[in-house]
Amino acid sequence: MRQRIRFVATEDGTSLAWADVGSGPALVRASNWLTHLEYDWQSPVWRHWTRFFADRFRYIRYDERGCGMTDREVGELSFDRWVADLEDVVQAAGHRQPFEQMVLFGVSQGAAVAIAYAVAHPERVSKLILYGGYAVGAKGRSDADHRAAYQAMQELARVGWDKTNPAFRQVFTSRFIPEGTERQIDWFNDLCVRTTTPEIAYRLLDARADVDVRHLLQRVRVPTLVLHADKDEVIPVEEGRRLARDIPDATFVPLDSRNHVLLEDQPAWQDFQEAVEAFTGTGAAGWPGAGTSAPLTRRERQALHLLCRGLSNAALARELGIAEKTARNHLSHLYAKLGVSSRTEAMVRARERGLAD
Repeated sequence: MRQRIRFVATEDGTSLAWADVGSGPALVRASNWLTHLEYDWQSPVWRHWTRFFADRFRYIRYDERGCGMTDREVGELSFDRWVADLEDVVQAAGHRQPFEQMVLFGVSQGAAVAIAYAVAHPERVSKLILYGGYAVGAKGRSDADHRAAYQAMQELARVGWDKTNPAFRQVFTSRFIPEGTERQIDWFNDLCVRTTTPEIAYRLLDARADVDVRHLLQRVRVPTLVLHADKDEVIPVEEGRRLARDIPDATFVPLDSRNHVLLEDQPAWQDFQEAVEAFTGTGAAGWPGAGTSAPLTRRERQALHLLCRGLSNAALARELGIAEKTARNHLSHLYAKLGVSSRTEAMVRARERGLAD
């Protein structure tokens, strides 16, 4: 599977880099900072996110102004400009391959942008998914300690973002993925340098702190799923609860994690996938097993086909591009759905049901 990277010019002349991968209904991810379309592609932090959505949708994402492959030399960094940039990417993606509606996905800072777009264009949005998001930035929150910590982070970004010693960036990384492995932490530290400059990082943080879409929440008219790590160290879970409380008929799913960016091997990532599949109806393409009425996910079907070819757990993991522990988790879910307890029984059940090819 390959992503296709393209560029679109905005009204103020900024060149936005956007990419799509996969097929099926469109899912557009409103940009958040700390992304790089090329560098994220094989990322130990973001790769499983891309794979999950690309397996189910035409997954469209972009680097925001000042970051990644998008122009670094930009003038205005404001909420209204971010919403306009999302509109430009949606139009460009729709021109390339038309779609009437899309699932709109907002992560962290992107949640507020997605909310504003959904309110302005409800006819274009079939469903809204918000993860780790907030309605009001740091300057508008009542917690004085949180505001002070945020201001300290801004200054830290200005003075230490591009230093050879990663100690300054480590402060950011330790909050985004506190449960990350050494490899994931090193990658995230490197991403900070690759994606933007110290001055842009400072300006982005400053603009994020001014965000306030509380007045828009009651005006959301599309089905909405809100997910949030219950011990998130970047955005307090109370902000996610606020979104779910004030958006009409929204569903709230708390996830057991400290990580702002969910990592592949943690149970919360599996819970995230299952919630998104249930909300979007994309998990219903499998076959019910003897042990449960739950269908097999696309990833579980892939694992079953590889298992029937005789691949070991290690070989199966390499084929799918995942950790061996994750492969074992997939097989455990697979066995439960098929109502079996071993590889041999799973192979027999697959052949009985015509799933082995």
